Amino acid sequence: MLGIGAFKQRLPRPEEALPGREAPLPLHNVHYVNGQPLRGAFAGLQVLDVGLGCFWGAERRFWQLPGVVSTAVGYQGGVTPNPTYEEVCSGLTGHTEVVRVVFDPAQVALDTVLRTFWESHDPTQGMRQGNDNGTQYRSAIHCHSQAQFDAAIASREAFQQQLSAAGYGGITTEIVFPAAPFFYAEDYHQQYLAKNPDGYCGLGGTGVSCPIGLDV
Repeated sequence: MLGIGAFKQRLPRPEEALPGREAPLPLHNVHYVNGQPLRGAFAGLQVLDVGLGCFWGAERRFWQLPGVVSTAVGYQGGVTPNPTYEEVCSGLTGHTEVVRVVFDPAQVALDTVLRTFWESHDPTQGMRQGNDNGTQYRSAIHCHSQAQFDAAIASREAFQQQLSAAGYGGITTEIVFPAAPFFYAEDYHQQYLAKNPDGYCGLGGTGVSCPIGLDV
């Protein structure tokens, strides 16, 4: 009989996944840093969901990006509805840790958001990010429009060329459209590093530049 650890490097089959729950986890719908809502209609703005390892440091990277209106952390890409953090860490939900990035396209281009994503982690590592091992740390982009999907694919191809030239392997990032359901994480994870400035941040890129959205 397989133990929980067996699921850290492979996604569970639907019949293996935890059942989850119908009700969303409680959410204080105010961004701790800038006071914007975490959940809403976001009229006139764009939403992109990205997974790049532990979501604490990843969320901070994006809320610091000019033109980003709001961020939130959550779970996406798996089977279990409304999972808890402990359930996601078990490897039995299929979800990865993600950041919901809400941005104003009049202030920051999608290419800039994508470049920040690629340069902030190593997208060639499969089911881990640095010393963080498990399916919940896999790289992912969940797109909310065909245009986002096309741009994400193009950015992956451009970055792969740079990574290959630098000696890295193939990109393992999942690029998904339409985006899978996004389940908001527990309140204590939201803007975690603003609430806990000395908290863990495993964010680290390859040092390779992504050549999109740059003036030449």
